[in-house]
Amino acid sequence: MSKNWLRSNGLHLSWLVALVAMLGSLYFSEIMHLAPCKLCWYQRILMYPLAIILGIAAVRKDFKIAIYVLPLAIWGVCISIYHVLLQEGVFHETGTGCGPIACDTDYLNWLGWITIPMLAGTAFMLIIILQILTYRAAK
Repeated sequence: MSKNWLRSNGLHLSWLVALVAMLGSLYFSEIMHLAPCKLCWYQRILMYPLAIILGIAAVRKDFKIAIYVLPLAIWGVCISIYHVLLQEGVFHETGTGCGPIACDTDYLNWLGWITIPMLAGTAFMLIIILQILTYRAAK
């Protein structure tokens, strides 16, 4: 990808990833009626503002938005990684667990390895990569 292309499209792509992730999570809960667990809620809490912030930044062509976006996305990918490892049995819930819905519940398993927290983690990672590349291209 060239610097000019990233400068022109990087913010819009980041926004699109966040928007698709947000709408996907709403589809899973509101259309498919899959109740989110506690860790899913944390990931949503971090992703939903990104859809708004990145949309505004894309319209305003604010390349310095990475300062605000990266901490949210990095924290989100960390939660997603922990969530995936919890589902894979690397970690186990202790005490009362994750709440009414167990965080190790695997509602979705496409191709034997694509799960909801993996989708969220992929979205967070894409946003991180796009933001870093776009910020560098804008310098």
